[in-house]
Amino acid sequence: MTTVDLPLLPLGRGADPLSERGVECPGDLPPASDPALVARARAAKDALGERVFVLGHHYQRDEVIAFADVTGDSFKLAREAAARPQAEYIVFCGVHFMAESADILTTPEQQVVLPDLAAGCSMADMARLAQVEDAWDALADAGVVDSVVPVTYMNSSADIKAFCGRNGGVVCTSSNAEVALEWAFEQKPDAKVLFFPDQHLGRNTAVLQLGLSLDDCVVWNPLRPHGGLTPEQLRAAKMILWQGHCSVHGRFSPDVVDELRASVPGINILVHPECRHEVVTKADLVGSTEFIIKTIEAAPAGSSWAIGTELNLVKRLADAHPDKQIVFLDKTVCYCSTMNRIDLPHLVWALESLAQGTVVNRIEVDPETQRWALVALERMLALPGR
Repeated sequence: MTTVDLPLLPLGRGADPLSERGVECPGDLPPASDPALVARARAAKDALGERVFVLGHHYQRDEVIAFADVTGDSFKLAREAAARPQAEYIVFCGVHFMAESADILTTPEQQVVLPDLAAGCSMADMARLAQVEDAWDALADAGVVDSVVPVTYMNSSADIKAFCGRNGGVVCTSSNAEVALEWAFEQKPDAKVLFFPDQHLGRNTAVLQLGLSLDDCVVWNPLRPHGGLTPEQLRAAKMILWQGHCSVHGRFSPDVVDELRASVPGINILVHPECRHEVVTKADLVGSTEFIIKTIEAAPAGSSWAIGTELNLVKRLADAHPDKQIVFLDKTVCYCSTMNRIDLPHLVWALESLAQGTVVNRIEVDPETQRWALVALERMLALPGR
């Protein structure tokens, strides 16, 4: 995550009554790359033709999104890649775990490329396989592991997904977390869920959608012995939440929500479920990235919105809907710095290398990890409504 304190600036292109009330939010992003690169990217992509399929996550820069064949969230993009077996090269403009998911779901003949290997995910990195295996052993020592069903968010590494596959668990997305948790609680008598790596999505789903209480949830700290929890706490808990979070969504503050409501009557607060519980409970609407986009598209002209998700997407929504007043739910520029590592120079380099016959930055998941990760993903695909 990168944050920069700036003078408050209007976000959208159109008239902004929010700014007239002093409720302005920053919208300055890093400048676009050298325009001459646009022609090079277009030439390389044209030379490759249908051999290449470029995926662009919603949080990517506009200059990268311009070359995406499909935009979407991480799982949608991975499935789009799998649906195009004729594409020899999948260039994934996102982060590492997303490219892994694409490699798992595509054919062995397809090669997945990540334009910059430094594009990782801090949330995914908060749950390492060795840590999760240690936690599983500790749960066994506490005498509760036979009741535990592991559920991992899509924003996790392939080996974490494989862990869930091996241990009777499932993968979930922000849009189907409720259904995934319902499934998990049906798997065993007195079932408990070990949910990782994002504690906020797990807590918000369990409490606000399944009706559990905050007391039913405990937080497992992987840096403390036994997660910092007693056997009694583990036996009483229904949700064991991994102490992980999104460095962008975790920044949004309930205080800003209160300030906006006081300053702008009728403003709608729209946030992602990776936000903290105290922010989500103050919001008007909560949902996945796709839900946020569809909500703004369907909103009436003249309506006012404060959106709590990654700034690239919020800025793009504001530009696309100048008839609505859209602001960022923070007072500082806050974009995902790892997503922003995929810039136009890296994309040009990857495309030109492929056009010249050189595969760079290929992402490959080993067969055993792929096998078990696919088990967990297929369990998710079998859930109702997915």
